[in-house]
Amino acid sequence: MIASLCLILLCQLAGEIVVRSLAWPIPGPVFGMLLLFILLLLRDRAALFAIGPLQGGGVETASKGLLAHLSLMFIPAGVGVVQRLDLLAEHGAAIAGVLVISVVITLLVTVGTFLVISRMMTRGRQAS
Repeated sequence: MIASLCLILLCQLAGEIVVRSLAWPIPGPVFGMLLLFILLLLRDRAALFAIGPLQGGGVETASKGLLAHLSLMFIPAGVGVVQRLDLLAEHGAAIAGVLVISVVITLLVTVGTFLVISRMMTRGRQAS
């Protein structure tokens, strides 16, 4: 389990290093997650990669352990919000407005994407 957690954190570190060195506009952990995903795909496709923490479902077990305690990871963010209550009081209405608008836009884009994909799948079934 320790080796699997180390692999997860190493992928995150590698993502940070790549993103910062190339000045890419994506978060390092997101790129690190992509690296871990590629490693897992390679493990499933080639026995050469099924070594160390990648064998025997070690990464899956470690990630399930992390997900079981995911709520603890929100504590630092909550503390940060409480420390900046003055800014929240000053700009609270603007923040609430932006949140509402972004949720509405996200929902509209999600519904639009669903409708487009649904129509494409319907056309594909009718053609065959």
